[in-house]
Amino acid sequence: MRLSQNQIFNSNLNSILRNQQDVNKATQQLNTQKRVLSASDDASATARAMLFDDRIQANDQFTKNLTMLSSRLDTQESVLENIKTAIDSAYAKSIQAGNGGLSDVDRQAIADELESIQDTILDLMNSKSEDGKFIFSGYQDNTQTYSFDSATGKYVYNGDQGQHKIKVSEGVEIRSSDNGFDVFESAEKRLNITSNTGVVSGGITSASVYVDEQGVFDKFHKANYNADPSAPAGANTFDLVVTAGTPNTYQLEQGGTVISTGSFEGNSVKVAGMEFKYEGTGSGQISFDLEKPQKENILNTLESMITSLRDTSITGDDYKQVLADGISGLDNAKIKISQGQAGLGGRLNAAKLVSDANSDLDVDNKANKAALIEVDFYSAISELTKHETALQASQATFGRLTNLSLLDYIR
Repeated sequence: MRLSQNQIFNSNLNSILRNQQDVNKATQQLNTQKRVLSASDDASATARAMLFDDRIQANDQFTKNLTMLSSRLDTQESVLENIKTAIDSAYAKSIQAGNGGLSDVDRQAIADELESIQDTILDLMNSKSEDGKFIFSGYQDNTQTYSFDSATGKYVYNGDQGQHKIKVSEGVEIRSSDNGFDVFESAEKRLNITSNTGVVSGGITSASVYVDEQGVFDKFHKANYNADPSAPAGANTFDLVVTAGTPNTYQLEQGGTVISTGSFEGNSVKVAGMEFKYEGTGSGQISFDLEKPQKENILNTLESMITSLRDTSITGDDYKQVLADGISGLDNAKIKISQGQAGLGGRLNAAKLVSDANSDLDVDNKANKAALIEVDFYSAISELTKHETALQASQATFGRLTNLSLLDYIR
């Protein structure tokens, strides 16, 4: 069958256009460094690459979350450290307040300094994060963490026990804040007895009871306090039975069970970290109750000390007990804050581990995506060269055909 001139012309022109498209595509692949320029080039690779895109984007968000988490934990750590520094200052002033040679003016001056420290601690406990939220208010982070209740004369916690968390990896959330209930409201108050005035009978006409050695008393309290809510009345009532003689003797009892015995001189008995002073002659009994363990925030611990320092009628053993309450409260508050800092450190370490793992995962995801759609330069250059050669050949053929004479066609 004889081909017409138009057919030959169109065939060669189409060949040139196809080769030109191939050259353009190969050039674009090199310029964009992508093997797959559209989904039609490789539908399967495109679909899988989109999955890796999703993972890469999610990982980018996790990186931002980790940055925010670290910032918040660092801020909280700094605030807690500053509170501990303020507590140390208050502790030093409390020790100074125990100096027996202080005048009323001296006590007032120490109270003023403690009040200044208290204000500093209050400001720190009401600290805000970079987004204006109260750090220690739990889920109620738009509410000021602590405020003074003039009706009760106490500082109250206005937050809740919520704990914010930030997602830092697939299936991994790390706590980004501690609430004030856990860090500040859970500090132990000094273990004590319910009243410094003992209930007396027999030959004893009056008696006072004070904790004299806190460490010894703490062990006694923890070993003997009955915390069972269904315990009968008097479950935490103890009796010091005194028998006059040479020497005088005592028995510390609870519900008729003897806990400790000993001898003493005069009208003062020291036992289980307590000192009993009594008036009267002959044998008798002094009864007292162990106080239920309580918790108190550092602001109220300081408030009690400040009030007592300014009340010059509080002297002697009562004054010593106030200072003992304050010093113990400061110690316990600092311990609780240190525990919070330890938790912060653990979370910062966990965040670092997750960050490292996310970085490794990001490298893998990007490498896998690249293997699917990015160009192999050696192969791409070979393809470009091949298509350019084919284009040049088709152009040369087309040129020769368009220059043929009628005589050349009919030969």
